[in-house]
Formats: sequence, C-alpha cells, structure tokens
Amino acid sequence: MNNILITGAASGIGAATARLFHARGWQVGLLDINPSALASLAAELGGVWHAPIDVADASAVYAALQDFTGLHNGQLRLLFNCAGVLRFGHFETIELAEHARILQINVLGVLQMTHAAFAYLKATPQAQVINMSSASGLYGTPHMASYSASKFAVRGLTEALDLEWRKHGIRVGDLMPPFVRTPMVSSQHFLPPALRRLGVNLSAEQIAMAVWQQAQSNKVHRPISGLFKLMYCSAQFSPAWLTRGIMAWLSRG
Repeated sequence: MNNILITGAASGIGAATARLFHARGWQVGLLDINPSALASLAAELGGVWHAPIDVADASAVYAALQDFTGLHNGQLRLLFNCAGVLRFGHFETIELAEHARILQINVLGVLQMTHAAFAYLKATPQAQVINMSSASGLYGTPHMASYSASKFAVRGLTEALDLEWRKHGIRVGDLMPPFVRTPMVSSQHFLPPALRRLGVNLSAEQIAMAVWQQAQSNKVHRPISGLFKLMYCSAQFSPAWLTRGIMAWLSRG
C-alpha cells in the first residue's frame, strides 16, 4: 500500500494534494501547524492520521515520522515537503525576524523533515521526496527576496540529494510553479509588479496533479505552467544577463 506524508497539509496545495492522493487509494498522513484546519481535513478524509506540528521543531518532526511510519511497517513511499511561508514586500520594510522565520520554515523545516524521513524512505521500495520549490528559485525575485532565497536552497538540496541518495533507491525532485491561487498568496497586503504582470493562473488542484505526476517520474525539477516552462528552458541556454533582464522587467514598478 502506497503512503504519503504531507507537510503544510491543512490548506492550499497541501490539502488539494491530500484529497487527490486519498481519492486514488493512498494512505495519507497530514502535518500542519494549524490544528483546527488540520482536524477538519482529516475528518473530511475519513479520519486519516494527522499531527499538528511546526516543521521547525526537530523533536516534533522526528516523533511524527516515527508515529506515522509505525502504522506502515516502518515504511514511507513519499514525503511531500509542502509547508512554507511567504511575505511580499520591500526587503528593508519587513522585520528581520520575519525574514528569519521564512528561512526557518522553508529551509530548516525541509531539512529536518527529510533528515528524519531518511531511514523510513530507505526501507521502502520506490521511495521518493518531493519538495515544494518555486519559479522564484530560477532567478532572485524582487519583493520576495527571502522567499526566493529559500527556494534556491530547496532547489540546491533537491539536486544534491537526488544524486546522493540514488544508491539508496530514493528519488528526490521538486516542483517549480509561479504564483498559485492559495491563501498564502491571497492574504498578502503588497502586490509585487511581477505578480501583476504574470497574474495568478494556477490553482492548488493543478499543483496537486503535478505532485501526482512527479510521484510517477524520475524528473529532478518540474517547472509548471507554459510560460514558466519556456523561461526555465531558455534559462538553461541563455546568458545570465538575459534572464536578469527579464526579471528586472517583470519586477519594475
């Protein structure tokens, strides 16, 4: 029986992914910092396993992994590192503590979850880690500098572990979408020029389907949306100044 453990599962992309995989017969585990929303989704899915934790809390992370995999003979087919936080705005107007929190959740949280999951992944045939990266991991994105930095870190970790963990039979990949219609985006009070120009054209359900596709794939990076796929492919061959110029234009006020 396939199983998936999802962080940031109570809303947005995490919740859409939980619904999709549950509907397709997977055993689903849910982790999120919001206990009421988490319990509501768990009940909707028939009382699936769930635990309210902060992914930046190492002891809670290790305990949750042990508890969930204990229900599945110590195995974990898929870890989806979806938990993340975002703040749009001018870098200098955002409190340093908030920048630090973005890195703590988006980077340290992914590191801790993945580290804690290793033994269970190693014990599972066709095991896989899917990380939530972003189009902002392609080139540094103004008005979301610390978020962009965190996604560069996720991209680097993904590439390194994909190579390092081949010997253990564990695949590691990430998703790289542009802006997605989720509460994390809709709750923002600052509208970056890049968002105005590109729009918010992806739904959480579309990203959930990308998670499903990635779960059947050996791809390392999965860029999402036609426009960003074009930007991603061109960036592999274009000079850096061209990518920088495109980003400067997208982000011009």
